[in-house]
Amino acid sequence: MAAMESKILPGSYPMNGGDGKVRYARNSQTQRRAVDDAKKIISEAIADLLDIENLTLESSNRFQIADLGCATGPNTFYAVENIIEAVANKYKTLHKNPQTLEYQVFFSDRIDNDFNTLFRSFPFPRPYFAVGVPGSFYGRLFPAESIHFMHSSNSLNWLSRVPNYVGDINSPAWNGSSIYCRGDAKEVAEAYSSQYKKDMETFLNARAQELVVEGLMALVLGGRQDGVPLCQTNMGKTYDFLGSCLFDMATEGIISKEKVESLNLPQYYPSISEIEELINTNGCFCIEKMETFPGPGKHFYDVQMWSMIVRAGFEAILQNHFGSEMVEDFFERYAKKHADNLFMFDGNDVQNLLQINIVLKPKVC
Repeated sequence: MAAMESKILPGSYPMNGGDGKVRYARNSQTQRRAVDDAKKIISEAIADLLDIENLTLESSNRFQIADLGCATGPNTFYAVENIIEAVANKYKTLHKNPQTLEYQVFFSDRIDNDFNTLFRSFPFPRPYFAVGVPGSFYGRLFPAESIHFMHSSNSLNWLSRVPNYVGDINSPAWNGSSIYCRGDAKEVAEAYSSQYKKDMETFLNARAQELVVEGLMALVLGGRQDGVPLCQTNMGKTYDFLGSCLFDMATEGIISKEKVESLNLPQYYPSISEIEELINTNGCFCIEKMETFPGPGKHFYDVQMWSMIVRAGFEAILQNHFGSEMVEDFFERYAKKHADNLFMFDGNDVQNLLQINIVLKPKVC
């Protein structure tokens, strides 16, 4: 079992793959909703902003799309279908035959993503040529000016690494009493925010080199209202329940308290103004469209569904940190704690997590 756990690389956080009942492909309903909610803004952006006639295409009329953070499907396929449908409609409005276009789609995720499950799940027939691209999007993935449309959904809340100092007991930013960035401890929040800024700077710089000049990029991510810490959102409550279960198990001697105190989830949810400022400060892109939706509010009340969604997303991290023996017990405890505390999601002080949809266009230097 130890050998299996070592396959999860430091700084890499794969979703559950395979064909089991807790696989991500079966338990990613909230992520599917995010793709659906972003369809309108993406379609409008392609209709209004994609300059097909001046777009640099290969001699074969090849239109290249990249989905960053594809996981194991099927949501990545829905997103790609939406993009291709919008591009085809754009072609029709220009009185061009969309069938003259050939689509090549790059499905990219971390190297320990379950690409085998992704490949087995490809729709058939499909109107594109598919390529798998393993690697972190916090760095270059494609040749310069090779991609016409970039897309990333439900991925940019994952950091490249746990921030410095939050795991150091001697640091003012030590986060030993929580497993995530609650947002109500200044030093911890600053450490997470600083790491997020570094990661986004790297991400945007890489994409600016890879996109063609007239290309577009759509980003779909979770976020917060300005001034609202994550601990005051429904997603924050989920993390509080997860942490509480771990501390309960430590009190009972099932896992060590030191191990719990050293766990910090590598996720960050920016505020609306924060992500806007990061993009503008970077200077590589213009924000062409931006909108927000309420996050997955109703899904929190379906305890069985939500528990499986959480497990599909976080089981690998917990197993790598604590070992596989505690996993079943832990998620049973989490499901019960969530069910027993549903009333907490109804509090006036609990805000919805936001879904932020952004369409960017490279600046011409």
